[in-house]
Parts: sequence; structure tokens; C-alpha cells
Amino acid sequence: MHPYSGIPEIAAATHARGVVRIPVEQDIPFTDRVRAVVDTAEFQRLRQITQLALTSQVYPGATHNRFEHALGVYHNALRYLWQLGHDDRFSNVVSSHDAEVLIVAALLHDIGHWPFCHPIEDLALAEMPPHEAFAAEFLGPDNQLTEVLQEQWNVQPAEVVEVLTGVSDDSSLRLRQSILSGPIDIDKMDYLNRDSHHCGVPYGRNFDRQRLISSLVVNDAGDGLAISSKGRTAAEMMVFARYVMFSEVYWHHAVRSATTMFARAFYEVHRSLDLKSVFRLTEPEMIRQLCEATAGTAAQQLTDGLFQSHRRLHKRLAEYGLFQQPDLYRLLRQMPYDSLVACSNQLAERLAEHSGLKLSPVDVLIDAPPVHREVEFKVDIFYPSENVYRPLKTVSPIVDAMSKTSFDDSVKRVRICVAGDVRSQMPDRRTVDELVHATVQEIS
Repeated sequence: MHPYSGIPEIAAATHARGVVRIPVEQDIPFTDRVRAVVDTAEFQRLRQITQLALTSQVYPGATHNRFEHALGVYHNALRYLWQLGHDDRFSNVVSSHDAEVLIVAALLHDIGHWPFCHPIEDLALAEMPPHEAFAAEFLGPDNQLTEVLQEQWNVQPAEVVEVLTGVSDDSSLRLRQSILSGPIDIDKMDYLNRDSHHCGVPYGRNFDRQRLISSLVVNDAGDGLAISSKGRTAAEMMVFARYVMFSEVYWHHAVRSATTMFARAFYEVHRSLDLKSVFRLTEPEMIRQLCEATAGTAAQQLTDGLFQSHRRLHKRLAEYGLFQQPDLYRLLRQMPYDSLVACSNQLAERLAEHSGLKLSPVDVLIDAPPVHREVEFKVDIFYPSENVYRPLKTVSPIVDAMSKTSFDDSVKRVRICVAGDVRSQMPDRRTVDELVHATVQEIS
């Protein structure tokens, strides 16, 4: 008998009764206690927080929400638990109760997300909590969600928060955390496919998810996931899918223009906002507050261009990557956001002087990758005939080639963006590069 067959949601996954349907053609087991979680005000809030924020400025279909994504991640948790339950090394340390906590954590992994969470987190403001830790705000003693977890799941909120944020040597916790956040986690498994579907691009769907799931095993150390050799090709395809989604969607130059406009507007007014209160808002509510806060300031042109009736995005003036102007790229790549703002302001003054235009500080914006880096795709391949684990990059020429350069440096660029109505009056590229270089040297 499967060790988790007594968990209602896993048992329900074997038949089509009691399901809710989400794209792409997924029947999600929907037990009474899952419904009770989903029906809470805390979870329903996710209906009004989009998954990809400003990406819809470029990909019109990218308006899907974190509510839908959370259900997809929950579905993946059931699939992972079913597969890993066949591995004694997993079921011996992950009890049925542990598995149920993971199921709840999968449902609630984004409960602490606020609107435009990632652009705001990338500012690294001192007063800002990580969104995973902010989940505790919605799991307090007076919340409906807490009552549901305790009464219908026999799960304490602290257990969920521990899976989301805890640090421990406990094998069960580390294994469950690797399922929720790791190289082949249930979050990436969902968002690559879902984002690709809604953006109308094929890139994030071109890997064999079922093959990858069916090849899951426990790693050699017993504290994370590995893949059996039959899943190697699927893993390679997932690495490439993630690479292309970052290159063509998440870091598309116009998406990043909209994102850096939002980030600068938020930065300009964040000290006038009660962040703890703002982070509990829905997306329309936050947009309204931000537009009110920027009214009458230089940053109003940014929020107007993003959220008012006439779309006006800044245009790309220059772009620097690891292989184009590497010195400039590295200097800007490592700058904290405060320094990037100072650099943008100084560059706006230099461009104004050189072109004879009157530029406001927010007419020129520098978009650079955040100081923190994405998790690299590091996973071991298990060869049962030899009873040996080998790192994927040592057995895959594709992954090895991609690992020679940091993932972030390969797909993310530093870009100089300027207001669209002055783009045509900017100096030539060589002059721009010289002005940027002089500015960076002065600020750094």
C-alpha cells in the first residue's frame, strides 16, 4: 500500500470526482478541506494579484493570477508525493502528517505575495520583509485561514511557515523544502508551463513534465531531490525552457522597461506609504494608492504611463551584457538600488546638458539585475545500474555549456531606458556609452 494513500487529496487524485479545472486541461482534486482553504478571504485575495504583473503590457494574455498558479502548484505537490512515496528513503522520514503540511504549504506558498512583489523585493528596502515571511500576516490567530488549518487539517500555521521559511537540519523539512523551492520544484514546474500558455509562447512548455516527475528520487545526502537517469533529457529540456522564458519573456526589454518604471515610482514614494498595510492590498487597490501617492510629483509620469488610459513606456537607449561592455555591465550589475537611482539622476543631467533638452530625473532610468541571483539548476542524476549519483552538468553537454556562465549573466541585461518622447533626440550610441561610463565611475 502506498504510504500516503490515506491522505484524502492523494486518494482523490485517482478519480475524476470532486475536481476543479484550470488551464491547461488539469483536473485538480478538490476535497472539502481544500475547498475550505480556497474559500477563505486570505486565499481569495490571490484572485486579484496577477502572476506576471507588468508582463501583460507586452504579452496581453499574461493576466492570469496567483490563485490559479497556487492550485497548479498544489496539484504538482500531489504528483510529487505519489511518486516519492514509492521511495522508502523518502517515506521513512516524511510522515503522512508531514506530507499534509507540504500539501497545505503548496496551496499557500504565495499567500504572502503582495502585488508587484518581485519588482518591490528587488529594491531591497531595509523595512521590507521577504514575501515568504509575510505569509505569517495571513496566518495569525484571528484569521479564518488559521481556523480552517487547525480544525480541518490538524495543521498549525507555524508548521506551514516553517516549510516556507525555516532553516533546519531535519531531513523531513529539508526534503519538503526542496520540493517547494529547488531546481526541480513544484513551483517552477507550474509557472514555466502556465506563464508560457498565457503569454502565447511555446518556450516554457517544451519539456516533458510527466517524465521528469516519474524520475524523481531522493538525492545521495537524503536531504533533497535527484532525478533517475531516465529523466535526464527532460531535465535538460527544463533547464533550457527556463533559460528561454527568462530571455524572451521575463527579461524582455519592454517588460523590463515597464518594470523599472514601476520600481522607480514605488521607490520615490515608498517612505510615505505604510508598507505593512500596502502589502495586504489587492493589485487594483495598490495601483490606486500608488497613483495617489505619485500625483503631483515627477513620478506621476511613470504611473500615468503604466496605469492610465494612454500607455507610454520608456524606450531602450542602450543595453549592456556580459559580452557587450562587460566592465559597465559588472559595475551596474552589482549596484544597490539607491546607487542606481543616483546614477540615473546623474546620467539624466549629463544627457540633458549634451542634448540641450530639459529632462526630469525620471526621464532616464537604469534597469539592472538585482544584487541577489537566481538559483542555479543544480541537480544530480542517479544511475541505478551503477548505484551512483552524478551532477547533471557533468553528464549533459548542454547544461555544462550553460553553467560556464552564470544563469543571471546569460539572460539578464543592464538597460538604459528613456522617456519615449525624447528617445529620438538622444545622442549617438558611442556618446551615450561615454556618458554612462563617466557617470558610473563617479557614482561607484
